Amino acid sequence: MWHYLDGGRDTVCGRANRAALDAMPLRPRPLVDVRGGHTRIELFGETLGHPLLLAPIAYQRLQHPDGECASAMAAAAQDGQMVVSTLASQPLEQIARAAEKPLWFQLYWQGDRERTARLLDRALAAGYRCVVFTVDAPIKLAASPLPADVRAVNIEPPGQRPLRPGQSEVFDGWMADAPGWDDLAWLRARTPEVPLLIKGVLHAADAARAVDLGCDGVVVSNHGGRVLDCAPPALSCLTEVIAAVGDDVPVLFDSGIDSGADALRALSLGARAVLVGRPYLWGLAAGGALGVAHVIRLLRDELEMSMALCGRATLADVSADRCG
Repeated sequence: MWHYLDGGRDTVCGRANRAALDAMPLRPRPLVDVRGGHTRIELFGETLGHPLLLAPIAYQRLQHPDGECASAMAAAAQDGQMVVSTLASQPLEQIARAAEKPLWFQLYWQGDRERTARLLDRALAAGYRCVVFTVDAPIKLAASPLPADVRAVNIEPPGQRPLRPGQSEVFDGWMADAPGWDDLAWLRARTPEVPLLIKGVLHAADAARAVDLGCDGVVVSNHGGRVLDCAPPALSCLTEVIAAVGDDVPVLFDSGIDSGADALRALSLGARAVLVGRPYLWGLAAGGALGVAHVIRLLRDELEMSMALCGRATLADVSADRCG
């Protein structure tokens, strides 16, 4: 459980994420009147109290018996939002009821369109209001054995793809089940009624193509350093992706956010919101829903203090004039 939770932080890519954030200073601007300041944002028609979204993380009952339900309750209580993982360890409907508000759903491709459609329809029927399609990591159940009572309860068992002699287990095996651009176009046509974001983009051309195919937003992410260890730090790709898709397309940032100051760094480069991962799982492990709520509150306080010390009263002020 420890290695699953902490995995990626000490990889080359994970260390690069931390180094890139640390290398971006925030410049204090005293004597600015910031009274009336706030961290509210409008995102895909939803008003949130702050831009700190809970990232999709699998198997949260590894950390606490209340699992994803506890995290969803905390996000709602703190006037925020949670992106629920395809690999959640509790039913999507149960998590939605715990939040008592519409959540976002992170979709992994299920190997074919029929299985993916069934999972997607289930999430939409449960009231999830936004789909975040993760494309940088083909679905993988678990890196290590799970306890008998923890599993991905919302997905169908994966099928077996037999290999012919001479075929590659990588290219012809697990990558054969990965989605392609035509699948993204199909997914967009399949879900016209909800916002669709693509998550796991580091290249400007990929972001632009996804938007051309109808995606409503982009999440710049290297999966927290857990997939391709030699990938660039996500922060270094943020501005070029924003430039490629234009100001009208919300770009969110994920990978390495550990504090409110980290969030301000990404926001000041143009991100509309950030996804927070490991920090809230520490809170979940320590105290369930109250632990997650406490972590969100700490991050929000840090963000507000960092904004105030940089002379920024609102997130509009942040994006208008970077804080570095």
